[in-house]
Amino acid sequence: MSNFELQGTRLSDSSEDESSVVESEPSRKRLHSEFILDGTESSEDESSLEPPRKRVRNLDGTDRSSTDHSLPVDDFQLSDDEDSPVQHTETNLMDNMVKLAKSESFFDPKGQKMMERMGYRAGHGLGKHGQGRVDPVEMSLHRGRRGLGLHIKGLEAATLKWNSNLEVISVEETVSWLEDMSHETLTQDVLHAWIKEGSKKETIDDETNFCDPNLLKNVLDSKSVFDKLQPEEMQRARTRSNPFETIRGAFFLNRAAMKMANMDRVFDFMFTKPKGEHNEEVVGPSDLLYFADVCAGPGGFSEYVLWRRSWKAKGFGFTLKHENDFRLQDFYAGPCETFEPHYGHNGVDGDGDIYKPDNITDFSKFVMDHTHNIGVHFMMADGGFSVDGKENIQEILSKQLYLCQFLVALLIVRKGGNFVCKLFDLFTPFSVGLVYLMYKSFQRISIHKPNTSRPANSERYIICQWKREDCKDIADYLYHVNELLCKFSSASNSNRDIVEVVPLEVLTSDDNFFNYIVCSNNSLGERQVVNLVKIAAFCRDTNLVETQQAEMKRQCLSYWEVPDKVRTAPPRVAPETKCDDILKKIKAGPSGLLSAKESELGPEILEHVFKSVYDWHCIVLGSSRDKKDCSFYLGLGRNRVFRLDGNRWLKVDHLELSPDTLLYGEIVMELRGEGRSQCKFTTLHIIDAIFLGGIDISGEHLTLRNKLCSQFAEALNKDSRLDLTSIHVKKLYDLEFVEEIFDKLNQRMIKGTGGSYRLAYETGDRFFLPHGLMFLKATQEPWMRHMSRSTHLHYYFSPFKKDSKFDKDRPKEACSSTLNCFKNRHIWWWEQGVKVHDSHTAEQGKLQRDQLLSFVHRKCIHRTEMR
Repeated sequence: MSNFELQGTRLSDSSEDESSVVESEPSRKRLHSEFILDGTESSEDESSLEPPRKRVRNLDGTDRSSTDHSLPVDDFQLSDDEDSPVQHTETNLMDNMVKLAKSESFFDPKGQKMMERMGYRAGHGLGKHGQGRVDPVEMSLHRGRRGLGLHIKGLEAATLKWNSNLEVISVEETVSWLEDMSHETLTQDVLHAWIKEGSKKETIDDETNFCDPNLLKNVLDSKSVFDKLQPEEMQRARTRSNPFETIRGAFFLNRAAMKMANMDRVFDFMFTKPKGEHNEEVVGPSDLLYFADVCAGPGGFSEYVLWRRSWKAKGFGFTLKHENDFRLQDFYAGPCETFEPHYGHNGVDGDGDIYKPDNITDFSKFVMDHTHNIGVHFMMADGGFSVDGKENIQEILSKQLYLCQFLVALLIVRKGGNFVCKLFDLFTPFSVGLVYLMYKSFQRISIHKPNTSRPANSERYIICQWKREDCKDIADYLYHVNELLCKFSSASNSNRDIVEVVPLEVLTSDDNFFNYIVCSNNSLGERQVVNLVKIAAFCRDTNLVETQQAEMKRQCLSYWEVPDKVRTAPPRVAPETKCDDILKKIKAGPSGLLSAKESELGPEILEHVFKSVYDWHCIVLGSSRDKKDCSFYLGLGRNRVFRLDGNRWLKVDHLELSPDTLLYGEIVMELRGEGRSQCKFTTLHIIDAIFLGGIDISGEHLTLRNKLCSQFAEALNKDSRLDLTSIHVKKLYDLEFVEEIFDKLNQRMIKGTGGSYRLAYETGDRFFLPHGLMFLKATQEPWMRHMSRSTHLHYYFSPFKKDSKFDKDRPKEACSSTLNCFKNRHIWWWEQGVKVHDSHTAEQGKLQRDQLLSFVHRKCIHRTEMR
């Protein structure tokens, strides 16, 4: 029989760099011949698999060769090679003991005569009636620390044929893609004709359409070896035998995070740094990376993504409530503030059961509503449940879980997006049919088992890249199939089931697809049997250890670009200490700068302040002169948010900010609606920022900082959490277009004011009561920003450098920092006697709307020329 090797997947590569491939693989044999589980001898030639022979001296003084694979027993053998222990089997030991017993040194004629006087006859047992033992006492087969006399069927010496040379340990992993080159769109008429009902099935040993029959038998037989073994003993052996075991979760929540780090790197960061089909960047510098984590509590996958992308990734989580829920409080590596769990029907009050059609519908709608109706860039799914005692039919028990995870991905992943989902065995037509539908829904797919997935289990992942736009009918079809499965499972004593979603003849007639699945199953099954037999050997002999664990951990973390550090909880620091640390990083001096008082803008200083109107921008304030709600806000993670009041930091309730955030803003009461139906919303309005989630933006231009703040607010807002204060960013107006502000001022009736009308500033579907304008100078002296008379393009000019730069080439030193903008801010308070709307009355000596507009129009070149 030919080797079972997945096309394109490295099983051995003699040309691989030694740093990434630890052991080369010999030529493979048939697994059902190589791994004998019933004690019979292999019929195949195993000479190529034997280790080098060693010259060994037996106790009787004769020489023999050793090719055995058990533990060394140094009491009985001495090896010429002191660097490597001599290995032998119990059979060889027994042969030695028999020879030793027959030797002259062990023969005692006096003892024999004494036994004869007591009635002993050769071939008969001792005792009055010859009832004693006839055969000699057998040598103990006990190994390691297992209790004397313990016998576990399947772990006897004769049943173990583990050869370490068959195990391939490689840091780098090769990806094998399957692509449908002759794609045809599947329609509803075709799909619905494919459903096949049948009786429920609880066996898998006859599912040989997509794998070698002997290999399937070996996989199942290998698993059955451990049926009578204590779970603790099995777990210890698995831990000792897996070369990648000590990687564990690194500094993340659990091992799932490292699986995601592993796959992300192996697939060229297609999840955290996705690229399009033409190798173009999908997520721009001012864009959020949207992702979904489904059936993935407690959230290791998401913690990795948030660690890699920080707050620039917005996640949506869907999982079972309670014991399987997300543990956001344990997200030490990544900021959980930009991750929003949702549980389907009833939102945060739902149960998170992915089998329920209503949950699928409501979660999908929620995600689409919060991704501008485009969908997420990628979705991760890691669903699974305990199958103790039924490991061999884990695939059958997981069929609906497979289907529902695939369905959600087709509903929420955007065109060109990606998907990764955990699977187990893929032997049944139902499971293979689901893979076929994903093969038709994405440009290409891959069945891959990463190094971080324990090699002896059935786990593997399907990776789907670049979702097609013509797969809506497939999603509708899967939704219909799930409804049928729910109907069958809810019916009492029902034995009906869906056994196929794609006809077997369709699956087998697509040679490209069929060959890929068969090769994948055979290759992964072969690897699984190798490691199951290895675990059996480690179970039986507790002194065996895998010596490469430390080196594999070091090499893998380096390759995956994950630092090798210990998981520790973030330290709790005082807000004063954190603020000083942030200001030191930007070399801003003492925190007293954050209390610098603003300057008030009047008509007499317009010419002095606005030397070039192109240097200035303005925002609408919602706080009055008396309240002075504008202040700095400091985020230390989750609800540990503080507001600067004079020289004290006061705790702010119902607000979450990512750790290491220092921004300038105000709390504003926004309103929506009219009359009795009018609603109020407490909102944080960001004006400017120094640090956002550990990222220093203080040196960027004001307009870029405003965009980053908008990105930050979008990532943090959680519409499902009505208890939290929402976050908005002030709209930044160029001073030259300040009239746009006045166009958004209207009289609105305010609930609770006795039917009176107040001046309101409109912000989309909401509004708030304005109390003035704040002016911020974005250009740092001595630079000034002007407009070209010939091109009407803005440019920067410095009298000292005698040089000019257009906006696209704006020099860094021309950008005023956050603190400089803050110190040089001017405020125009809209108080009694200030006319900013036709309903107001003007008082002499105060700056009026028309005065400001007249000044700006006079200073703007293009407006002057238009006149």
